[in-house]
Amino acid sequence: MSDPIQIVSRSLGDDLRALAAIGHNVANLSTPGYRAARALPAFDGAFAPGAASNIESRTAIDQRDGALVQTARPLDLALRGRGFFVIERDGRELLVRSGAFRIDRDNRLVTASGDPVLGLTGPLIVPGDALRIGADGAILAEGRELDRLRIVAVADPAGLRPAGGGAYLYLGAHGDWTGRVIQGAIESANVDAAEETVRLIELTRHAESVQRVISIYDKAMGAGINQLGGE
Repeated sequence: MSDPIQIVSRSLGDDLRALAAIGHNVANLSTPGYRAARALPAFDGAFAPGAASNIESRTAIDQRDGALVQTARPLDLALRGRGFFVIERDGRELLVRSGAFRIDRDNRLVTASGDPVLGLTGPLIVPGDALRIGADGAILAEGRELDRLRIVAVADPAGLRPAGGGAYLYLGAHGDWTGRVIQGAIESANVDAAEETVRLIELTRHAESVQRVISIYDKAMGAGINQLGGE
């Protein structure tokens, strides 16, 4: 049986991680394409000493669609359905949801921070912003298909790790993307402020309950020690 102190410590740790996730979500309410984080329980089963304590290792990414904001800008792309654009950064493939793209001096389609966007054949080279993007991700210019956006789904959302700049590192299995691309629009963060407020209230109540348990346990231990000392 786990020690009561370990159980309480684990519960408080879960509350702290959930609080950090809520704070991060609220801070990114206005970040295009941001995916809300949901804290997961730290441990399954018995207490596991020495387990990793960083928040990224115990969160899952909410994959619900965010609201659309129409921009009429041809290089602004929004995804519907559980999928991510694939980009390249420092030799690694990363996933992003925000499609606020631009064309760099080498005619590559890149993210706002300059990371190349990948197609089926590698980094996408486009002749200009007068492009039509099909709902299936096909990139069309002058009536012909130049390439197709590489868009993937993830089989295990808990395996997504924030990599900075709205990108995620994912080393798990990919699933089939069955959504669609909307050209001329940006996806808002899928964070619901009211929902986060409710989560915060529930979390606060739970933390208060845990604190009461600690107080009761402390008094019981004190009474037991006093009783033993009086014998």
